[in-house]
Amino acid sequence: MKRVLATAGHVDHGKSTLVRALTGRDPDRLDEEHARGLTIELGFAWTTLPSGADVALVDVPGHQRFIGTTLAGLGPSSAVVFVVAADQGWQAQSSEHLAVVRALGIRDGILVLTRCDLADADRQRAVREAAERQFATAGLTLPTCPVSAVTADGLDALRLALDDLVARMPTPDPDAPVRLWCDRSFTISGAGTVVTGTLGAGTLRTGDHLTLLSGERSRDVVVRGLHSEDVPHEAVGPVSRVAVNLRRTGTEAVGRASVLLTPGAYAEAQVIDVALEWVDGGLGDARREGTNTQAPPEQAVLHVGTAAQPVHVRPLTAGDEPVRHARLTAPTPLPWHVGDLAILRDPGDRRLWSVRVLDVDPLPLRRRGAARRRDEELSGPHSPADTRLRSRSAEHPAVLARLGLPDPEHGVRVGHWWVDAGALTTWQEHLTQLVRDHHGQRPLSHGIPVVEAGRSLDLPDHLRSPEEGGSLPRDVPPLTVELVHHLAQDAGLTVTGGRVRAAETGDLGPAESAVTVVEEQLRQDPFAAPDRDQLRDLGLGATELAAATRVGRLLRIADDVVLLPDGPARAMRELAALEQPFTLSAARQVLGTTRRVAVPLLEHLDHRGWTRRVDGQLREVM
Repeated sequence: MKRVLATAGHVDHGKSTLVRALTGRDPDRLDEEHARGLTIELGFAWTTLPSGADVALVDVPGHQRFIGTTLAGLGPSSAVVFVVAADQGWQAQSSEHLAVVRALGIRDGILVLTRCDLADADRQRAVREAAERQFATAGLTLPTCPVSAVTADGLDALRLALDDLVARMPTPDPDAPVRLWCDRSFTISGAGTVVTGTLGAGTLRTGDHLTLLSGERSRDVVVRGLHSEDVPHEAVGPVSRVAVNLRRTGTEAVGRASVLLTPGAYAEAQVIDVALEWVDGGLGDARREGTNTQAPPEQAVLHVGTAAQPVHVRPLTAGDEPVRHARLTAPTPLPWHVGDLAILRDPGDRRLWSVRVLDVDPLPLRRRGAARRRDEELSGPHSPADTRLRSRSAEHPAVLARLGLPDPEHGVRVGHWWVDAGALTTWQEHLTQLVRDHHGQRPLSHGIPVVEAGRSLDLPDHLRSPEEGGSLPRDVPPLTVELVHHLAQDAGLTVTGGRVRAAETGDLGPAESAVTVVEEQLRQDPFAAPDRDQLRDLGLGATELAAATRVGRLLRIADDVVLLPDGPARAMRELAALEQPFTLSAARQVLGTTRRVAVPLLEHLDHRGWTRRVDGQLREVM
């Protein structure tokens, strides 16, 4: 079992010294860090606990100037080793780091009192009680371990406490998609580019094809090799510190904000809708008289993984009410799942907000009052999947999967899509009225082409294909055709020949009387089809004849030749009585009709497979 823990606490409270005492490894790797006695970059060391569990420790800077680096180190961990020096007690960065811990949703860890060799028992007790009060105020209860890294007093007890902590930490999912935030990148001669990070979930294997997202660029990369704790591996699972050797990728393509992803497993977006919770870090300069300390500034810094991006903050809450939800817009895309946690920081006065992602790449807020309505949607009782479905009318399951969302509870499956029930009702009413109006103006029409009917529904842009002027990815089928067929079925409409129309009643409106005349004539003489002039005189053109054929009143076997629907069957009874094979002339005589009718009729029977040609002159009944 492997776990990763991050340290936290005020600058110069002994975090790096503690890590060095526990692991025998120096987490400070920069000359400047050794010269100044100050952690500047993230440091990493690892050890084996008494139970045999492997634990890696991420040593984060305590100084306020390096808070971004601190956030990058704390982000991937689900537990914290919080350090307070017994000889100094609770300090400013102690409060700030506790606020970060709360904002990231970290709820477990150990409170370590360091430098106990420099404080007597009374001082240690006072510092411990003060620290425990701070954690109790934050809603956290952490076991306390007093230690001295110099004398080694308390280190064995701390190792046992770390064993207990590791045992109760949640088990990560080795089958989850990979999202590895890169905290370092460098080049090894003969190997190429190497990036390091904390693998919180999923499994990396040599040969894996991954997506490297760095700033605005996204590229495909291949894993050439893997190391964890200085040992090469074919596969590395969670939770682990891992070094990934990438094939054909230069270090200039990888920065701290870069991230390695399972292809297609995350939604990459610049705009997100989030829930905000202001985290009181006890910072005096954040409490200015007459200000709403819970309201974020218009420009802030978003910290997620190892990325720190300036973002534009648009509160969705109206007026002076506490800001519950906001829309954040970043300059470059980031990979998201709904439910992700991040931190929003005011760089001016160091206030912090815990950010929980509620929607990714949401629809624009264009109309008056749209922000308020969006705030109400996000505050509603619906699940994130149903909230997204309601806001967008329909969504493709592949998109929901990229967002890490399950199927919506209250959606209706229409072909390949999930559709909101309310939108479905609206679209059905619109389509029904559209078809009714169409037939009111053109009673004998075949109906409205399906694509045209779908276009008239005014589907949102993201539901239409690029050919329809929409933004749907080309690998996702458009909703239009499937939706129209579904709506037509539920509304009692029919879709035939690529057109949607009202269910046939058999009534041909203004053509009814003329068709009745033709029907009567054919009942008297089944193969005496009226000629073109007769049809014209009756007012039966192509549109009227097509309508009569569609409703089953007539059978059109040529442009100007119509029979009753049972005409072919009547002809077969007569033709079967002839000596086989038979000629066109014989057929014409037995049917009592003209060549104008006999030729297309016999071709119709050939097409049905009821008769067949023997040669250029003869046919026979099958």
